[in-house]
Amino acid sequence: VVSTGIGCDNVDIVVNELDALANINFETREENEKIRQLEMVRIGTCGGLQPFTPVGTFICSVKSVGFDGLLNFYAGRNEVCDLELEKAFLKHMKWQGNQCQPAPYVIDANEDLINRIAKDDMVRGITISTGGFFGPQGRELRIPLADPDQNSKIESFEYNDLKITNFEMESSALAGLARLMGHKATTCCMVIANRLIKEANTGYKNTINILIKTVLDRL
Repeated sequence: VVSTGIGCDNVDIVVNELDALANINFETREENEKIRQLEMVRIGTCGGLQPFTPVGTFICSVKSVGFDGLLNFYAGRNEVCDLELEKAFLKHMKWQGNQCQPAPYVIDANEDLINRIAKDDMVRGITISTGGFFGPQGRELRIPLADPDQNSKIESFEYNDLKITNFEMESSALAGLARLMGHKATTCCMVIANRLIKEANTGYKNTINILIKTVLDRL
């Protein structure tokens, strides 16, 4: 069990260092002959984006859309990403050819972990990992949003019967780096706010403990 901190930048550090501990000989600074496969599950909180993801919902990320851009800096990105979903999402958002386009990448979580963890008490969906808490998640204070319709377009997007269910800030980096390195990863989050149906809960500690125990028991 390890705390990563907030954001894909921190996940980048943690996953690379965990992989180094498992698969690099520190004396020779070379990759080990036998690669050890790790299982990594992020357990945390998120914001719900659909009417069927009210506060308290447990969501298991089947796919993650990375607004953060992290995976675009690694070789092999196109080989592990869902390029067709990326194209469909950009077309739906009308971001193609737009200078403010965040060039999102789409990555699948590990199917084995999903099937072991996501039972009837969890919603399976597409998770968006953003590079920030305010503008990237459609929150506006004094600076106007580049795309004021961003969240409404996200909420209406559907691909192969999957909807975008939640916002958070880590799952795409975790799933993407894990897939590039040959590890297994997914993310399980509890919804603590849903702006669509105007719900929020700051006293979620007892419920998040239930999610933690549930996930650990199923690994």
